[in-house]
Parts: sequence; C-alpha cells; structure tokens
Amino acid sequence: MVTGQRAWASPGEFVSQRLPLGPMRLPESPLIHLWHLDLERLWQALSSALVKEKEPQAGAAAMTMAQLRVARRFYLRMLLGAYLGVAGKDVALVRGSRGKPVLNRSIHGEALHFSLAKSGHRALIGISGSGEVGVDLELEGRKPRNAQALSARFFTHCEAKEICGLDGPAMDAAFMRTWACKEAVAKASGHGIANRFCRFSVLAAESGPPRVIEDQDLSAAGWRVALVIPEEGYIAAVAVRQPSLLIEAFSL
Repeated sequence: MVTGQRAWASPGEFVSQRLPLGPMRLPESPLIHLWHLDLERLWQALSSALVKEKEPQAGAAAMTMAQLRVARRFYLRMLLGAYLGVAGKDVALVRGSRGKPVLNRSIHGEALHFSLAKSGHRALIGISGSGEVGVDLELEGRKPRNAQALSARFFTHCEAKEICGLDGPAMDAAFMRTWACKEAVAKASGHGIANRFCRFSVLAAESGPPRVIEDQDLSAAGWRVALVIPEEGYIAAVAVRQPSLLIEAFSL
C-alpha cells in the first residue's frame, strides 16, 4: 500500500491482478485504488484468446487509434463492473459537461467515483468510494519544448518561479511533475483544465510529497496529492479532497 505522505511509489508496489477479475470492494476513505493498464499487451492477449492461440503473437502489429479507443473503453467498463457487481457491458457511461466519461448516476447511484488518464498505450484509472478523484499519467522522460516559457504561460507565478530556478533536466522534470499534479487536481475539482490551471498552485519538489499551497476557489488545505511511478518511464499523479490519502495500486 502506498501512503500519500511519500513522494514516489515504485513499480513493484503495483500488485498484478489476473483476468478474469472477481468482485472488487469499493475503497473507503482515505483509500484510493489506482489501476495501471498496458492496453497494447492486454489487447494482444485478448485477440489471441479470441482466435484460440495460447500466447500473443510475437511482433504483432501496433494497435490502431481506433483499437486503442475500443480497448480503453472495454477495460474501463470491465474494471467498473467489478466494483459495481455487474458485467462490463452493463456499465452505463454518459458524457459529463466537459465531455469526459462518467457513470450514469440514475442507474449506478452516487457511491463510485473514477478518473481516467491516458498516455500512448498506457491508461491509469483511479477509483474512489468517498468522493471525486483525479489522476494524470505522463511520460517521465518527456521533454517540454520550452519549460520556462510554458511555465510562465500556464502556471502560477510561484510555480513558474520554482521551476525556472532550476537548470536543464531538473527544470524539465519539475515541469512534468507539476503538470501531472495540476492535471489531477483540476480533474478532481470538477472544473476541468480550461481556465483552472492559473487558479491554484502546486509545490511538486523532488525531495518531498506534492502539495497544493494556494487555491482561489477552494481551501488549499483540503487537497491531498501523491506522485507515483506505475512503471519505469512514466509518472502519475493522484489528487483528492479529503483529510488523508492512501493508495492501493494494481496493474492488470
């Protein structure tokens, strides 16, 4: 189990779960379930099973964008169904006010909250039974085109000052940590990214856990944010508004 008091969680702390999944118990505060999916590997395994092959084909063609969207929806519904006690095909999703998928509350009630993030063939899904959750997934080695200029444009003054006080790779890494945390907080707030990034500040130093230090809309003290490493080469952020945060991490 990963606590929100630590800055990072290693890939070894993501417990592998095999398919088919049995019923999952909805996490209660302060616990959040975090699922990391390699959609290409899962899709190849599913395709192999459908044609009754024992192993995924070596050197199989890369997924198309259409296949990636189908796989993302398929495994999201499957995971949500495990928590709701229904088959994945019976999970009713609708589009929220900003276009993101949300549960149809008239069918599934108010208990389960989820957030979905994607990066290439990877997906990250946060599950909460106590309130809104936000997650983001980024390539750890991704190099911003101009971290200094982007920080000045999209981040608050104190965030930009913190990031631009660093040099080279350290500046790029700080930018990506801050971006991931801000995406997660924006999702958990329900306001989305547009016109929201400049309204709160996140301190995401490498030496300690990230924290919201200023929020124009909500109390900064109410936020809990954690950074995790689901696999080598990726970083992820989780954000909730609750007194504390514990993360139980899984890979599928």
